[in-house]
Amino acid sequence: MPRSKRAKVVHLTKTQKKGKELTLRLYANIRECIPQYPYIYVFSVENMRNNHLKDVRSQLANDSRVFFGKTRVMAKALGDSPSTEPYPATSLLAAHLSGPCGLIFSERDPQSMLDYLSAFHPISYARAGTVASYSFTLPSGMLYTRGGEIPITEDVPLAHSLEPTLRKLGVPTRLEKGRVMLDEEFQVCKEGEVLGSGQTTLLKMFGVAMAEFGVEVRAWWVKETETVQAVEGAEQVNIKGTNGKGAGDMEMGGEDGDLGTSADEE
Repeated sequence: MPRSKRAKVVHLTKTQKKGKELTLRLYANIRECIPQYPYIYVFSVENMRNNHLKDVRSQLANDSRVFFGKTRVMAKALGDSPSTEPYPATSLLAAHLSGPCGLIFSERDPQSMLDYLSAFHPISYARAGTVASYSFTLPSGMLYTRGGEIPITEDVPLAHSLEPTLRKLGVPTRLEKGRVMLDEEFQVCKEGEVLGSGQTTLLKMFGVAMAEFGVEVRAWWVKETETVQAVEGAEQVNIKGTNGKGAGDMEMGGEDGDLGTSADEE
């Protein structure tokens, strides 16, 4: 018997993939921005957090546009070589696109951009794999919510309901008249060591934030002079060869043409 259509299960959570659509949109948006801004910056991100990157985008929204997408797509949009680049020397930026990185199209000159980004370093809770920036030890005696990071007079005792969680994480605590007690000091982490998931959970529990978000400029392109300057102090490169002709330069077939899914600032 054929299966009845009345018994057909419809999954409301099923959504249609938009991988290729997002890829093409990212590529097209980058190509569109190149002639509109005098500077293009390649930046890398340390301790990536979406909320902090959104803050950068909002603060630069008046005179800049930020892209943080798939590296291959951004490099393809800038040009693989002088013959495929939309503007002279933009292909030189592609060599700086590796790892967690993005592009900033801006009207701000390099000094203004470097000054802004160097001053933007919000702190957040560390994740597993982060290197501890300093040592943190829980003091013996009654435990407080900040674990000795602030004076006891400004702190409050740790809730007794957290004591089982602490023991599961390896902290030898005990309850005494509803207070969480620690008979001897317990070192949560040591400066320079790679943090595990248990350590990051303890640090967050006591309000210790060690992950410093940072945006570092690797290189920038200047439209007026058609040059690319690396932050490391490399010499400027000036190319005035034959440039490409827009989005039609992208090959869509084969391994290199399969650009994958990306997301821009939208």
